[in-house]
Amino acid sequence: MKHEKISIKWKVFIYMLSFCAILLCLLWFFQTVYLDKFYKNIKKKEIDNAMENVISIINDDDAEDAINTIAERYDICILVTDNEANKIYSAGNASNCSVHKFSSQHLLEMYEKADKKGGEMEISNSRGKTINPQEESSSRNTGKADEEQLSENFDSSSSRKEFEKSKNTDRIGKLENMPNDVESIIKIKMVTASLGEKYAVMIDSVITPIDATVHTLRVQLIYISAIMVVLSLIIAFIISKRVSKSIIRINATAKDLAKGNFDVEFDGKDYKEIAELSETLNYTAKELSKSDLLQKELLANVSHDLRTPLTMITAYSEVMRDLPGENTPENVQVIIDEANRLTCLVNDLLDISKIQAGVARLETKEYDITESIKAIIERHSKLLEPYGYKIDFEYHENILVEADEFKIYQVIYNLIANAVNYAGEDRYIKVTQIKRENSVRIEVKDNGQGIAKDKLDSVWERYYKIDKDHKRAILGSGLGLSIVKNILVMHEAKYGVISEEGKGSTFWFELKIEMGGCFYGNFHRANCSNEKI
Repeated sequence: MKHEKISIKWKVFIYMLSFCAILLCLLWFFQTVYLDKFYKNIKKKEIDNAMENVISIINDDDAEDAINTIAERYDICILVTDNEANKIYSAGNASNCSVHKFSSQHLLEMYEKADKKGGEMEISNSRGKTINPQEESSSRNTGKADEEQLSENFDSSSSRKEFEKSKNTDRIGKLENMPNDVESIIKIKMVTASLGEKYAVMIDSVITPIDATVHTLRVQLIYISAIMVVLSLIIAFIISKRVSKSIIRINATAKDLAKGNFDVEFDGKDYKEIAELSETLNYTAKELSKSDLLQKELLANVSHDLRTPLTMITAYSEVMRDLPGENTPENVQVIIDEANRLTCLVNDLLDISKIQAGVARLETKEYDITESIKAIIERHSKLLEPYGYKIDFEYHENILVEADEFKIYQVIYNLIANAVNYAGEDRYIKVTQIKRENSVRIEVKDNGQGIAKDKLDSVWERYYKIDKDHKRAILGSGLGLSIVKNILVMHEAKYGVISEEGKGSTFWFELKIEMGGCFYGNFHRANCSNEKI
């Protein structure tokens, strides 16, 4: 069934194009809508910085050079006057500058007005084209706003004659070929010199971008947009192809894995995440291969273990039916023993299935683990004595633990059964109970062939069997260690195996002690002695 969802390659491609489109929209938006606003804000900040710089150096000996430098750096006009409108410092030669063209009367009135407003004043105005005498009649409307602005800015007590003079001066000072919507700002600030003299610092600057600049920016933006569209298409295609390449390859390999081919190898190494995913999938394939192999071995071993007792039961039953005098207690006992072996195998398989399915639950209680071990050893000893096996139990005192008695019984039973199946020629098994500060350690030791170091971790795995040449277990089903591991994990108990080839193996686990002391049944024993059975 084909998926209708879009592939990762095209998703990445669309994301890249979307990013480019959003970026271009933002560029166009800010360049067309907010260009003037940004430019004004930046210029106003520059004027403020320039004003602070001028004020900070106005008392220096080299103030004139410093003010010229500031005017050039910020592209502004600077005029410093005293309280009588005498020019102290003048910098900036911009043709659209107004402060240098003001009359003394205007400067004095501006000084007085700034002083009345707390020592600081700001004048904004729009400038039109230069007014030539021949254009007087056609440009009256252009200068009208300026006249009204100047009338508002200067004190009404000014003489009409001086006002007319300053008005004409301002008209002559208009910037040639400047559009009518160009806005400038004049900032005035009062300063007290080191000797107490008062100065007025005036800064004049255009705060809107000129048409040539705006046009240049927009032409550049058109070229940049075209280039970005082409580049984004190319880059989006390359990136989408490179990103999706490894994923597509891994997906194809995963399909082979799903079909049961566990020899596949995931080799995505283009990116960190892809490399980590490849390693995880390689590990998964390895574990699946191992699990598949062990399951096949289990089926073979379980089939063998089921077939042998069934064959014997069938054979002995037919003998007892067909031959007179063969219906003896010995033959009946063989049938019973083989039936019990079948029951043991089936029970072990059910136990593993329940534990791994999470169906099994712990029913913990406080009980005497020492007495439980004694009962298990006694049961084994009766069955194994005819075969020459000997099991010793070494302990110093009875110990109480909080655990599931039946499941821990299974653990000890299976560990002893495993030791019997792999015991050495001496057929000797030793069980040891060691009390520690807050736990008890149970060890089951045999003198068999031992286990290689590289296989120590594998003995606990599902379906694992060290002896690949399957042989019938002397005691138990041969599946006990898997049950042991799962039960101990449920109890959150420590467990392990110590082994060396040719020197036998020691399987152990530890449980927390619920109560300290030495016990016998329900009675505490004051003097504990070593016991051995």
